[in-house]
Amino acid sequence: MAAKIFILQIFTLISLLLPVTYSIEFKFPAIFNFGDSNSDTGNLIAAGIESLDPPNGQTYFQKPSGRYSDGRLVIDFLMDAMKLPFLNAYLDSIGMPSFQKGCNFAAAGSTIHQATPTSVCPFSFDIQVNQFLHFKARVVDLLAKGKRLDKYIPAVDYFSKGLYTFDIGQNDLAGAFYSKTIDQVLASIPKILEEFETGLRRLYDEGARNFWIHNTGPLGCLAQNVAKFGTEPSMLDELGCVSGHNQAAKLFNLQLHALCKKLQGDYTDSNITYVDIYTIKYSLIANYSRYGFDQPIMACCGVGGAPLNYNSGISCGQTKVINGTSVTAKACSDSSEYVNWDGIHYTEAANQYVSTQILTGKYSDPPFADKMPFLLDLKF
Repeated sequence: MAAKIFILQIFTLISLLLPVTYSIEFKFPAIFNFGDSNSDTGNLIAAGIESLDPPNGQTYFQKPSGRYSDGRLVIDFLMDAMKLPFLNAYLDSIGMPSFQKGCNFAAAGSTIHQATPTSVCPFSFDIQVNQFLHFKARVVDLLAKGKRLDKYIPAVDYFSKGLYTFDIGQNDLAGAFYSKTIDQVLASIPKILEEFETGLRRLYDEGARNFWIHNTGPLGCLAQNVAKFGTEPSMLDELGCVSGHNQAAKLFNLQLHALCKKLQGDYTDSNITYVDIYTIKYSLIANYSRYGFDQPIMACCGVGGAPLNYNSGISCGQTKVINGTSVTAKACSDSSEYVNWDGIHYTEAANQYVSTQILTGKYSDPPFADKMPFLLDLKF
């Protein structure tokens, strides 16, 4: 693990030497995050919709933390880089959580499309925006009444000065493949992004001025999708990823990038940064051994062994009876050797790599980084 951290630090420092232009400083008083399981720090679990069992959370938290990983997520590493505490989930009300430095509305399984009665998660993007609006109105009301809650809620001006982060859309695409042809999935993308745009504009109208938007990763490289849709070699690319799923992700990202450009033109008083997560993750999978990993696609926590170690009927940590035999989805001996944690989500080690690449600024539009001294003082 120490060797992997050293490798990541070296690549980060090398990246800092590359010429980039400055457009945004990571000096925000608060972060308001929207998304799915890639950045959910406990909302779906707090809602009682699902539960997480050990070994989830084992690497950093030593217990399940509401995150679908063995440890920290990309959002956690970004919070560290900004010297801010981890974001508490909006729905997690036990233990007097502090929302002074922001709030996380992301929920695992969420989509941009409005949720339906059969959706995995009811907290689609429009609901998350509604939750934010309620959160903001409540904060403003409490502060106006002189309530001494400074340790627990943000100052009013944090809503205009804060950073609004987004990582959502993967489930819209992945879920669509179960009932639609690839042509139908591709045709649905403009409507998905239209709903995303509506939410972004609602947030702008509420005072949001700093937007940080992740595109979607190579979902065709997730063991879950390879197991279901990659049963024929012709369906796979040279890395063993499902070609159709990655094609959809790339088209989604192309149109998302165009939307960000449009919003940059419409909102000249705002910072709107598009981050190319797809390229970072696909490069990791293509060059996994270069970055100290042994397995690019196979799940660390699962059942079935190589090549995927994934069974859709048994989530990480669960025990079920299959063909009369009790089977438990257990973790591998060293999760830092794996890119994928449970067939769907990344390990802490992979999330750390993704974070270091994000922080170079070269995967962002507009790019940034020549005035980011915090990069030399990373805590991870």
